[in-house]
Amino acid sequence: MSDRKKYGENGTRSSSKIFGVLERTRRSFTSRLSSLFSTQINEEEIEDLHDSLILSDIGVEVSEELIKTIRTQAKRSTISGEELVHILHRELAGVLKNAEWDFDLSRYPTPTVILMVGVNGVGKTTTSAKIAHYLKQNGQSVMLAACDTFRPAAIEQLQAWGQRLDLPVISQKAGADPAAVAHDAYHSAVANRTSVLIVDTGGRQQTRDDLMRQLGKIRRVLNKIENSAPHVTLITIDAGTGQNALSQVEQFNRHTPLSGVCVTKLDGTAKGGITVALTQKHSIPICFIGVGEKIEDLAVFRADEYASSLLGMKR
Repeated sequence: MSDRKKYGENGTRSSSKIFGVLERTRRSFTSRLSSLFSTQINEEEIEDLHDSLILSDIGVEVSEELIKTIRTQAKRSTISGEELVHILHRELAGVLKNAEWDFDLSRYPTPTVILMVGVNGVGKTTTSAKIAHYLKQNGQSVMLAACDTFRPAAIEQLQAWGQRLDLPVISQKAGADPAAVAHDAYHSAVANRTSVLIVDTGGRQQTRDDLMRQLGKIRRVLNKIENSAPHVTLITIDAGTGQNALSQVEQFNRHTPLSGVCVTKLDGTAKGGITVALTQKHSIPICFIGVGEKIEDLAVFRADEYASSLLGMKR
């Protein structure tokens, strides 16, 4: 086993960036709260809050629990708008705490294989590059494998990232067997004493069994070479898809057990509450959140920080 150190947050953005990308969600979520800071909360306002929670895709079950907590508190004593925000923060941070993961890869052999999966258009290849940058900034040697062989542009995109980051990319021509690329990449990583191999797979719809079987073939080939590989499987989801992201995670997890989730495109949606719904429905950590287009625009998920940003609480 490797004695590699746990990673810090070199190469990722600060909490101010997270606060910024959640602006649309926060505006939608807190629009009804801003007028309550100097008043006492009544039942009508609690119902309005309930609606806001659901519209932000926090999820029905979590919303019901939050409203139940607030009603219980309101029966004991009056609640001001400011107190309400603190209650919400405490409860949301408590739920999200279960999703934190320090992304410590030291428990795995080297090369550690990270398999990247997800549907088309969620930013999976860019997220693969961002994670590679993050690991390199934290002292790891990284190799990329371009296993999205169905789209020539995907191979070119990963090669461009590899050149920019000064990282090796193992690829074959478009149309090649993705599992063969993964096979070659693993042996190359071993030969070059690489710490981490990131395997970027083709985007596929979670309802297409044939495409999911191809993903299974990549896993089987890697597993035959090294019986614990792939060691980490990360799904990338687009926050803007809302509740559909829950279905993606569920279906992919059936075909290839997921280790963690990467959430992208939070800046373009008011559905940032989807992280809460994910945490409640699936016992899968949220590793990273994308906070922009630049290579360093990747943030390690932190529950307290995320809850604060949702509610507009500067830290």
